[in-house]
Amino acid sequence: MESPVDWTVPADVPTRIGEPALLPLVEAVARAGPPEAVRRAQWTPAGLAVAEPGVYGPLLKHPHASVRVTALSAFQRGGESSAGFLDLLVPSLGDPDADVRRRAVAVFRAIGCAAVPVLRRWRRRPATGPRIRSGALEALALGAVLLLFGAAFGGINVAFNSAAVDLVAALGRPIMSSFHAAFSLGGMVGAGLGSLVAGSLSPTRHLLGITLVGLLVTALAAPTLLRHGPPAPPAGIPEPGAAESGTARPATRRLDGRTRGLMVVLGVIAGCTAYGEGALADWGALHLEADLDTSPGAAAIGYTCFALAMTIGRLTGTTLIERLGRTAVLVAGGATATAGMLLGSLAPSVWATLLGFAVTGLGLANIFPVAIERAGAPAGPGGVATASTLGYLGMLLGSPAIGFMAEWFSLPVALTSVAVLTAFASVIAFATRHSTAK
Repeated sequence: MESPVDWTVPADVPTRIGEPALLPLVEAVARAGPPEAVRRAQWTPAGLAVAEPGVYGPLLKHPHASVRVTALSAFQRGGESSAGFLDLLVPSLGDPDADVRRRAVAVFRAIGCAAVPVLRRWRRRPATGPRIRSGALEALALGAVLLLFGAAFGGINVAFNSAAVDLVAALGRPIMSSFHAAFSLGGMVGAGLGSLVAGSLSPTRHLLGITLVGLLVTALAAPTLLRHGPPAPPAGIPEPGAAESGTARPATRRLDGRTRGLMVVLGVIAGCTAYGEGALADWGALHLEADLDTSPGAAAIGYTCFALAMTIGRLTGTTLIERLGRTAVLVAGGATATAGMLLGSLAPSVWATLLGFAVTGLGLANIFPVAIERAGAPAGPGGVATASTLGYLGMLLGSPAIGFMAEWFSLPVALTSVAVLTAFASVIAFATRHSTAK
């Protein structure tokens, strides 16, 4: 395990063998000495092709902390598929080893809302140790914070996109991609800074710093946003979502079946692409670290490459749409993302994977903004909300879906589902080109 030779190829053999290789690998984890050897030994048993994560249950009581972390990593990788083993996992919240406790909290975070009733029940048990109750409270608090954050983020997202639709109508140019470029830039900067501080800053201090920056930006921007109303379109151009009389607001307009169908179609396109964004944000780093043996800091570069390419693609999106048209951008973007994700998920080298992530970012760059803009143009904020909901539903379902597929097959194979859905979005965009062009 300390050999400088690439260890991922021989490590793939026990991964394919599956459960019969588990016990020998556990002994290797227990005997590993140097930190790098421990890390390499841990990833292999955690990624075995096993029928269900329950086979790792006995390892949660292993005397070596590194083995317990390995077992918890397997449950974390399973995501929501590990929900059936919650009572087995709860005692790890009170483990005497701090690394094991942190990994246990991460497992419950990966499982999601299904863990809440079990954690609450354990919190109420009088016989439960104080350390377990504290860990259960930490996991519950984290879940509540993430739920609140997600709700707030969704509301802000719809508001921002609705305001951007008004600006697109006022300027008469397809500039929606430019606004989404700021979102991608934030992701890129965040991932880059995260890779720099991953080994020196605790998650608590990291998140606290982000909170303070967010509050400062809000305090600076809020007065301007509250002082100015939505811009009016130029004379002769109807307001997005307005009725023929020009007096009805988007929220009060009665939409016909064709418009509602168009909103759903555009929402499905957005969902297919948001699935890919969520997959790379949640699983891209794990793929680089677990399957290609990169360090945690280097693994964060994968999302940086993706976000940088997406930012560049969105900054040039207005020019592309004006020259090629929205349908061509949607179809070509889906095809590009398909090719890039196949390379990123199946390539055997780190550099090829990073290139694939970058190509995927270029392909996905303008699909979501165009879909949201087209949904908001005839229906106003209601269209934006519908398409955004379907879009982020794809992102919400993407992470657990990939977790299930990674459990059944492998993480690289699971990531190819992103390519399948982006290809599907490209086909939908082409098939509905006459409707979306109106």
